Amino acid sequence: MIKTSPISGQTPGTSGLRKKTAEFMKPHFLQNYVQSIFDGIGGVKGKTFILGGDGRYFNNDAIQIILKMAAANGMARMIVGQDGLLSTPAASHLIRLHETDGGLILSASHNLGGPNADFGLKYNMPNGGPATEFVTDGIVAATQKIDRYFIVEADDIPLSSIAKFELAGMTIDVVSPTDDYIQLMSKLFDFEAIRAMFGDGFRMTFDAMHAITGPYAVALFEGALGAPQGTVINATPSPDFGGGHPDPNPVWAKELMAIMYGPDAPDFGAASDGDGDRNMIVGPNQYISSSDSLAFLAAQAEAAPAFAAGLTGVARSMPTSGAVDRVADAKGIDCFETPTGWKFFGNLLDAGRVQLCGEESAGTGGNHAREKDGLWAVLLWLNILAKKKGSVSNLMKNHWATYGRNYYTRHDYEAVPKDIADGIISDLRARLTAIGGQTAGALTIQRADEFSYNDPVDKSVSTGQGLRIFFDGGARAVLRLSGTGTEGATIRVYLERLVTDTNELTLDPQVALEDLIAATEALTGIRSKTGRDGPDVIT
Repeated sequence: MIKTSPISGQTPGTSGLRKKTAEFMKPHFLQNYVQSIFDGIGGVKGKTFILGGDGRYFNNDAIQIILKMAAANGMARMIVGQDGLLSTPAASHLIRLHETDGGLILSASHNLGGPNADFGLKYNMPNGGPATEFVTDGIVAATQKIDRYFIVEADDIPLSSIAKFELAGMTIDVVSPTDDYIQLMSKLFDFEAIRAMFGDGFRMTFDAMHAITGPYAVALFEGALGAPQGTVINATPSPDFGGGHPDPNPVWAKELMAIMYGPDAPDFGAASDGDGDRNMIVGPNQYISSSDSLAFLAAQAEAAPAFAAGLTGVARSMPTSGAVDRVADAKGIDCFETPTGWKFFGNLLDAGRVQLCGEESAGTGGNHAREKDGLWAVLLWLNILAKKKGSVSNLMKNHWATYGRNYYTRHDYEAVPKDIADGIISDLRARLTAIGGQTAGALTIQRADEFSYNDPVDKSVSTGQGLRIFFDGGARAVLRLSGTGTEGATIRVYLERLVTDTNELTLDPQVALEDLIAATEALTGIRSKTGRDGPDVIT
């Protein structure tokens, strides 16, 4: 037993605790948080967990610390990915496959990796999904009263080979990070049809961004599905993601975007992020927004064996565009609007109310796991392309002609001093009830509110989930502070306008939304208050 005391700042965001790597490496910081997870869930004596991470800097050392702490706390068994590696969706699947008591995932998702960058740790529950707000509250409470942690003194466990070990009475099973996941995918999708499409000359580029999906993507696309060698680029995981930013969007996936907008672009492009739970879809000369991708997948899901009987329902995070709502309405199925954070989809998935979920922040997933899943979304796209035998461009044109197009963009103002960011949100919040009927720029505000969510399954209520401004004509702006950064605050501004005129379905989103962009700036003054000329990232 090691005596300790509470360390400030150990409150998780929307998906686990993320801090600078150097902070996680400080004496007692990781140990305090791991012990608080164990204490906050009622102890781990006799339990079985899954353990793995995305391979970023400090992953290996943190894995060894957690193994020694789990053994000291009386855990019965730990199932660990070989070399300490597991994508987040693969970890979720293993929790469900082995019916364990939960798991620990080491990742800061799409954040930078390295000694001067970011690290993260989160607890996933027995259903494979992120900890609920109730469970998280228990963990936070434990961080505030911790006075000791338990750890055994022992040599590090070699994790380079699939093997079985014993550590202070705890069994450690080192397993393949990829095998069980690929086997699951083969049951959900028509691999034969996708393989035949590649055999007919279909070309694809998948950018693993030097992150965890590299080994999975090579085994899936170039192995099981017969795509040519070199289909997967940046396939080797790196502790600092090759010096890049493993966030699959047009800004950071520059190499993929150059290929897809080049003179000899392949038929399909895709990317995933640091821990494998996000995805980006690109056709030749055409970026597909996450909101449009979700709506398209909902419209065409029956092409995959997993959804051959049709979807029971869909769900989206509140900031995600209403494009999928229009598909659900046409299909006569439920569509749920939840707060940001994949944890809010868990109850709906467990209850069978939905089978497809998505977030505007490049997250898409199904009922096969309780995490969003980048490769799963890419496979669903490939399955649809193999069945429909059309180009990405033509399929999207047909989709918009059928359902209309929700022009959509997200503007991120990153690393804003927290007091300035809080002030912008607080100022707008104070005016919400009074701005209905006022004009902002060239638009008239219809109404405004702060989103709250009543979970239809467990009846829990989540408040303070983002500010919404609705304008005449159906346009919408949403503002919220991100819970995934580690430095300052990120102000996210989500902008959306529905267009059904078939002559206006191929505009540049920034052009289609220019009046809404100007109205939102007039209403909030973000640029003037932050001293920025514009957003740092536009997606």
